[in-house]
Amino acid sequence: MGNACHPAAVKFNVVANVLHNRLTHYSLITIDKRETKERIFAFHNQIYINCSMIYGRTEEPLENVNFTLPATPESTINMLAISKNDEPLKIYIGAPKWGERSWKGIIYPKRAKDSELLTLYADSFKTIEFGATFYTISSADKIQEWAQQVAGSPGFKFCPKFPQIITHARRLNHTTKEFTEQFYNSLTGFGDHLGPLMMQLSEHFSPKYYDVLKAYLETLDPAIPVHVEVRNKNWFADSVERKRLFDLFRNLNIGTVISDTSGRRDVVHMELTTNRAMIRFVGNDLAESDYKRLNDWIDRIKEWRDMGLKSLWFFMHQDNEKFVPQASSYFINHLNNKLGTDIALPKMITE
Repeated sequence: MGNACHPAAVKFNVVANVLHNRLTHYSLITIDKRETKERIFAFHNQIYINCSMIYGRTEEPLENVNFTLPATPESTINMLAISKNDEPLKIYIGAPKWGERSWKGIIYPKRAKDSELLTLYADSFKTIEFGATFYTISSADKIQEWAQQVAGSPGFKFCPKFPQIITHARRLNHTTKEFTEQFYNSLTGFGDHLGPLMMQLSEHFSPKYYDVLKAYLETLDPAIPVHVEVRNKNWFADSVERKRLFDLFRNLNIGTVISDTSGRRDVVHMELTTNRAMIRFVGNDLAESDYKRLNDWIDRIKEWRDMGLKSLWFFMHQDNEKFVPQASSYFINHLNNKLGTDIALPKMITE
C-alpha cells in the first residue's frame, strides 16, 4: 500500500480533500466555541495523519521485510565530523498529533476535554510533528493560541509542515511566493516554541523538478531550520540524482527527513546534511520487529552522537496510534540507558 496511486489511497485522499474543504469552511465561518474549534482541528489533523500513513505501508508479511538499517554513508560521517565539539546532544521526541482520544486513560485523564489535550500532550512529549499547517495557513494569532497552551512546558517545540498549497498544489513553483510569505509570517506566533520546519514533497515530485526545488530553497530564510523529505523513488534509484539532491541540501544547510517505514526501505537513506537528524519511525503496533528496530536506532543514534550529532528530532508513529505512548516509553527508557541521558518518559495515567 506504499503506492499513492493505489485505489484505496486515491479514494481516501478524495474523501479527505472534501472533508478538508468543509472543515476549513466551518472552522473559519461558523464555529465560535473553542471546544468545537479544537475538535475541528483535531479531526483535521487526523485526516492528514491517515493520508500520510498510507504512504510506506506494505502488504508483505513483516518477517519478509529487511529492517536492517543501512550503513552510515561517508558523506554523513564527514558532515558530523565538521560539527563535533563538546556540546551535548539535544533530544526531542514526539508524535504526529496530540488529539488522539485513545490516549485517554493512557496519558490523558479519561474525562479530559479536547481543548485540554495539547497542554496534556506537552507534559509527556517535547515536540510534535505539526500537521495543521499542512492544510491551512493560519494567522499568527491562531498559532499563538496553540503556543499559549504549552506555556507550562518551556522547552516544547512545534515542527510545522509546509502548507500543501506550496508543496503539492503549486509544487514550489514561482507562484508560491505570496503563500510562503504568509506561512513564514504566521510562524511568529510560535515564539520560542518554534522548532525546525518540515517540508514533505509528494511521490510525484521527481528529480525533473530539481531546478524548481533548488530555486525555492534558495529563497528561504536561513535563520529558520528546514528539513525536507522526498518520496519519489527516482531520487534514490539514480545515484547521480541522489548525490545531487543531498549535495544541494548540504550547501544550503537544509536538513533531511529519514522515514523508517515497512514498505519503503529506500527512504531510510541515512543521509545527514546538517548536524541535525530528523527521523519518522513508523511502527507496526508493537510487533516484535518494532522493538528490534528501535534498539537498532538507539545504537545508531549513539554512533552519530559520538561522531558529532547535535540535535535529534524523533517522531513516533504506529499504524494504530494508540500504541505511540507505549512505544515511546520503550524507546526513551532504552535510549536513556544507552546514552546516559535522563529524558522524561510519557506520563502514564495510573488511575
